[in-house]
Amino acid sequence: MTDAILPNGIKDSGGDSNYFKKGCNPFAQTGRSKLQSKRASVNQQIIKQMRMRAGAENLLKATSNNKVKEMVLLELSYVNSNLQLLMGQLEGLNSSVEVYQNTQETANIPLIALGLKETKEVDFSTPFKDIILEHYSEDGNSFEDEIADLMDLRQACRTPSRNEAGVELLAKYFSHLPMMESRFFSPTRLTGIFFTWYDSFTGVPVCQQNLSLEKASILFNMAALYSQIGTRSDRQTIVGLQEAISSFQKAAGILNHLKETFTHTPSYDMSPAMLSMLIRMMLAQAQECLFEKTALPGIRNQFFSLLKMAQEAAKVSEIYDQVHQSMIQTPIKDNVPFFWSTMSQVKTNHYRSMAHYFVASALLDHQLGPSDDEDQQEKTLSQVYDRLPEGCSPLDILKKKDERERIGKAHIRRAILGHEEALRIYSLCHHLNKLEVLQDILKASHKRSLNKYTENEREEEFTDYMEAPDIISKTEHRAEMEVPATTKVKVTDFFQRLGPLSVFSAKQRWTAPRAIRLRPEDRDLGFTLKSETPVQVVSLDPLCPAAADGLKEGDYIVAVGDTDCKWMGVSDVMRLLKDVNEEGIDIQVISMMDSNPPMPTKSATFCGNLPKTYSMICLAYNDDDKNPKSRKVTKKSSFMSWGLKNKLKSASTLSLPTSDHSGALPWNKPCPTFPSSSSYNNDSVLY
Repeated sequence: MTDAILPNGIKDSGGDSNYFKKGCNPFAQTGRSKLQSKRASVNQQIIKQMRMRAGAENLLKATSNNKVKEMVLLELSYVNSNLQLLMGQLEGLNSSVEVYQNTQETANIPLIALGLKETKEVDFSTPFKDIILEHYSEDGNSFEDEIADLMDLRQACRTPSRNEAGVELLAKYFSHLPMMESRFFSPTRLTGIFFTWYDSFTGVPVCQQNLSLEKASILFNMAALYSQIGTRSDRQTIVGLQEAISSFQKAAGILNHLKETFTHTPSYDMSPAMLSMLIRMMLAQAQECLFEKTALPGIRNQFFSLLKMAQEAAKVSEIYDQVHQSMIQTPIKDNVPFFWSTMSQVKTNHYRSMAHYFVASALLDHQLGPSDDEDQQEKTLSQVYDRLPEGCSPLDILKKKDERERIGKAHIRRAILGHEEALRIYSLCHHLNKLEVLQDILKASHKRSLNKYTENEREEEFTDYMEAPDIISKTEHRAEMEVPATTKVKVTDFFQRLGPLSVFSAKQRWTAPRAIRLRPEDRDLGFTLKSETPVQVVSLDPLCPAAADGLKEGDYIVAVGDTDCKWMGVSDVMRLLKDVNEEGIDIQVISMMDSNPPMPTKSATFCGNLPKTYSMICLAYNDDDKNPKSRKVTKKSSFMSWGLKNKLKSASTLSLPTSDHSGALPWNKPCPTFPSSSSYNNDSVLY
């Protein structure tokens, strides 16, 4: 699948001049595109069923007719059954890891990749044109190309290619979002633009009017894309393994950045608990690839090499056990695919068994010889065990052949039991049963351990049921989170013609441009200019003709004659003014106004048809209190604990009606109109 190069019309320093890369062809019949299409289809069906359930629940609350209630309850049971089936289909899509694997992969255990979050198309045209006209006093139609480029870039981000170019595409759009937010999203004004994203695990849609959800979702998709790059890498080569390790570490770094930066995102797949689990899973897969990189050249059949690999395998097992423990915690276990938790459990047992097999091989295949370094072997073996059976020491194991064989056989028995447990867990998940490669690897490892036990078994000896001691995990190369440089891509503002963001932003307010006639007296204009863009009038002579014509100190000059000078410095503006004759020249100036925003209104986020309030400011309503002045502002902590610093940001989500002093309850007032393409019911329950 190749990227399409389309003309952009704006030089973007993040890529080729006058061009930006588009996403993959959404109609291309690749396995990954088919999977994303199915995911989008399931998401649409889920939201349809949730609307039906919301309507049925509202009817159940409103009716007092018993016959109608029976019919509604029957309908609800049918809808809930459909939702369970759709959730099962979505879990199956999240379990389709074979789509993301390298096509040549036949000798490595499959890895898990995150699916991309789906979103709806957004039309910026009308709202942005209105803001440009009303707020910036510019002709909105003259910015049609810039708006179209922005919409094309967002559309391309829905189908990014699975390589660094796709990540760069998402990073470019992410870098444009802060500038777009500064230009068009004001705390005191709602744009009417709704950003809708679907939860990647439950399919529940979340809709907001601010850009927080948009930013967080783009970051999530960047991490998902890195995870897909990691699973696609060829792990039979050092280069491929290094790419996989780097990709999973970058995915973990982006997810950690998302967790620390967007702590109040209403979508459950981006909740702190879920992100913590995903970070662990990405680092576990990176550690697994580090183990494979160490083993790829071959494991030497030497005492020290085998013990080193045993501790490396124990480290992988330990990390996967931590991942599994986080997956089975409530409420994560209710949303994570069963395939994921089963896979982590299988890998925990598999790599632990490998660790015991390596220790057994070191003890059974190598005897302490005269030329061996006894002290070094004793030190190495003592570092493998946390504790030994009573009356047993590392030196005894090394010197006494019977004790050495006894401990070695105990390790090989534990390896066999661990492989059998991995095969048993594998058989419990029908999605895992589709991975024949995994089954072959588990069976081969089990057979290898059985053969090792058979080689060292004696018919005349009694069965020893001694349990092998645990192996201390240790690694020379620990997987660490890595924040990729692509998250900070330098881009050029699509709407730079509006002027510098320091002055011309949605938060600032200024007067409409007004014409001032400049007539120099003895080549003196009567004021000086401050060296900024746009230039600012300072030291104004109140008796000069320009002051009499309405020029004020602190005004910004935005045009000289027919020349726009929003981005010009003092030297450029003075060059335009130096040759002014006695007739003078007209300039356009603006004056800044007070831009302190009022207290933000109560705000809401639509999540699965349910308006969920996440504003820290809530008005308490008391039926017995009729005096408006006695109403108190109370803090209402949401489960995501909004901070004080976020109360201005929360105002850019959908405004809800505040309390009415006339006695009418606020929830009886009509709510703001939701886009007709996705009508929601206010009393639904979050699925």
